[in-house]
Amino acid sequence: MSDPLWIEIAVQTPAHSQVGGLLSYRSLQSLLPGQLVRVPLGPRDVLGVVWSVSATAPELPASSVRDVTSVLQGLAPLDEAWRQLVQFSAQYYQRSLGEVALSALPPQLRDLTNEQLARRLKKQLTERAVQTTPGPTLSPEQSAVLTEMAEGTGPFLLFGSTGSGKTEVYLQAVERMLQADPQAQALLMVPEINLTPQLEERVQARFGTDAVVSMHSGMTPAQRLKAWLAAHAGHARIVLGTRMAIFASMPHLKLIVVDEEHDPSYKQQEGARYSARDLAVYRGRLQNATVLLASATPSLESWHHSRPREEGGRYVRLHMPSRIGTGLLPKVRSVDMNKQPRRAVLSTQLVTAIQERIERGEQCMLLLNRRGYAPVLHCADCGWKSECKHCSAFRVFHKIDRTLRCHHCGLTERVPRACPECGNADIAPIGRGTEQLEEQLGELLAHVLRPDGKPVRIARIDADSTRLKGALESQLAQVHSGEVDVLVGTQMIAKGHDFRRITLVAAVNPDTALFSSDFRAPERLFALLMQAAGRAGRDAAQSARSEMWVQTFHPTHALFEALKQHDYPAFAASELAERTAADLPPISHQALLRADARTQEAAQALLNAARETLEAQLSADPGTQDLVQQVSVYPAVPMSMQRVADVERAQMLLESPSRMALQKVLWHLHGVLHQVRSQPEHKGVIRWLVDVDPQAI
Repeated sequence: MSDPLWIEIAVQTPAHSQVGGLLSYRSLQSLLPGQLVRVPLGPRDVLGVVWSVSATAPELPASSVRDVTSVLQGLAPLDEAWRQLVQFSAQYYQRSLGEVALSALPPQLRDLTNEQLARRLKKQLTERAVQTTPGPTLSPEQSAVLTEMAEGTGPFLLFGSTGSGKTEVYLQAVERMLQADPQAQALLMVPEINLTPQLEERVQARFGTDAVVSMHSGMTPAQRLKAWLAAHAGHARIVLGTRMAIFASMPHLKLIVVDEEHDPSYKQQEGARYSARDLAVYRGRLQNATVLLASATPSLESWHHSRPREEGGRYVRLHMPSRIGTGLLPKVRSVDMNKQPRRAVLSTQLVTAIQERIERGEQCMLLLNRRGYAPVLHCADCGWKSECKHCSAFRVFHKIDRTLRCHHCGLTERVPRACPECGNADIAPIGRGTEQLEEQLGELLAHVLRPDGKPVRIARIDADSTRLKGALESQLAQVHSGEVDVLVGTQMIAKGHDFRRITLVAAVNPDTALFSSDFRAPERLFALLMQAAGRAGRDAAQSARSEMWVQTFHPTHALFEALKQHDYPAFAASELAERTAADLPPISHQALLRADARTQEAAQALLNAARETLEAQLSADPGTQDLVQQVSVYPAVPMSMQRVADVERAQMLLESPSRMALQKVLWHLHGVLHQVRSQPEHKGVIRWLVDVDPQAI
């Protein structure tokens, strides 16, 4: 009988548990790092990833080390680059290694027997043929960008205006990669699921259906497993996906494209709070793959990194300022709502412009980033408002199904016949959402006829109207076919869609982001408005009369002035100057420590105790005293959304000009939290978590 091997294995355990690292097991059969195994953990058998193999026994009592139960046969080990990516992600984002590793694998792998896995592997195509169809003739700007990519090393930031042909650049880059290396794989990432089908259709038409798989959370477990197996085996040459796809096992990865790289959806908001965009850059370095980040409105972080090398830049900036063909960017017009009748939803000028477009057979799009009919119901007699009893938020009035719905915890109730506090029957909506805008448009345009003599058709696309499977695809198809005259929606309609008939886009109420407590709000607003404007005039023949209307009470605001000129560099320069003066990201680096508890006092008490203990420990050790000066740790405060589903939430901000110093403090904080959490006075705390590089504070 051969001597046993001692195996370090990653299994799924949360970061705030005491079992956060690798666990030791024994195996009588030879294993390799990256293999998938089943091991006992407590009373259960769980899936694990072999991380290291040694002939030397660990310094543990032999009786406490258990045996590996079984090995998943037929799968090649997860390669070293994948394991390094997972290890870096766990360390940087302050999560357990096993939690990141196992959540990156398809859920079905956890339950499959070797026989079931063998059947699925047998169904996999052993060879996925790439059948490249020639693309359109490139513009001079597209050709120049591809040449620069071929001659440089990157990472690259492609700053291309809406309609400049960025997608064709991606497809050409994939084609050249496949020609240079017959085994190579490409990863194309999009921020949201609803953008995946149209890109998938275009990529499949170009390279054949066998060569392409998708990865996103809207897929069934069986679909996710099939796609993952194809990518892991190297059969799938092109993977399309949302942020989760950054962890796809792709052993021959040579190109990573992050489309709309500025989009906050690339930041995971639960579990391991990773940024898929930032990990794309890191993974490119690990696997010697070309990385292309692309946007018409890059994130200020990426824009800052793409400054000239001599100024400290790390990315190469590529520029495509012109639309394909003779297409022009829409003219931006602002409407001063101070001069409109009080409570007017749509200005008379905008209604007239919409009517003219409809009568010419053109389409219009109205953007209002708030779903529902109205944000709140209100009683004028006693002041009652439709607050959620479980959250620090109002329940939104949905007129279509006569409900009050909390968009945070999901609490839904019928609208009361009268005020629950005083019995007044005259309770009214305050504010407006997409439902109300759709209704009012119907009234304002009731007399307008299309060129064929038929009445106006209005469609609404938001999270409520697209809840049913296939609803979004069906509605988008109606817009593309010309069945819809006016499209009303939230930010879902502003990104990435190639609507050829739209010549007018209007932002109905964008002012709230101008004075938000979130320092990133202006950046997000500018990106949203630029993206929305880009939906107008995508057909070159109509682009000369395309317009973007902005209804605002602050028409002279610098953000709208930059928007009128489509001048992202000017906006970015202004924002970066403000961030530099205030030492905000990307000039500095931040992390949030959050605590959830039954009371706000308990949540803040844990955070403040951790802060005091951390500062005492760092100050007492000569090796860490300098970290106290380098990293600011602020007192705990309630989160802006203080209570969700009866759970009170507090946060504590850590900030430093040095990313390295911040990481060192977070490493110390991890131990402090376990120490403080175990004290009896903190029993009321439900959980804590760390969010590195938070997107919202």
